[in-house]
Amino acid sequence: MIITTTPNIEGKQVTHYLGVVTGETIFGLNVVRDFFASIRDFIGGRANSYEEVLNKARTEALNEMKQRATALGANAIIGVDISYQSLGGNSTMLMVCCSGTAVKTA
Repeated sequence: MIITTTPNIEGKQVTHYLGVVTGETIFGLNVVRDFFASIRDFIGGRANSYEEVLNKARTEALNEMKQRATALGANAIIGVDISYQSLGGNSTMLMVCCSGTAVKTA
């Protein structure tokens, strides 16, 4: 399945618009990861443990959206938008949401 942020797919014609599809996921961040990330903030550098969580959350949200599009009979999702939000009292959770339009292409 093609998943793109663009409103169309070069070389393909949209034949049916099947509706908006979404994917959401929420990941908790743990104390150990937070501790090492705060050290990284102080001394500089990349927080690899947070990047891993972010990548996993994004992948799961996109996969969920793809499953919903497949259930509608789509072979592509266009106009995809991905957003990120921290949740919880101390921003201890990460929410990733994505949405797009499920379509059939020829």
